[in-house]
Amino acid sequence: MSRYQPHATDSKTRRQQEDLRRMRFRRAIESYAEQRRLQQELVDFPEPLVAGYLRSERITAQAAR
Repeated sequence: MSRYQPHATDSKTRRQQEDLRRMRFRRAIESYAEQRRLQQELVDFPEPLVAGYLRSERITAQAAR
């Protein structure tokens, strides 16, 4: 006959909840770091982005004529 161990179940559940919380927190930090890295890459090279945008606008305007 097995004995009921409420403390073992409670501690396991609590540990699982803490693990989930830590994983969500870690994912949020990694997501934030990735967004900052991508934003920094865009800021480092604004000229090619602007030039490409202006070029596409010019081509679109010429095609509309």
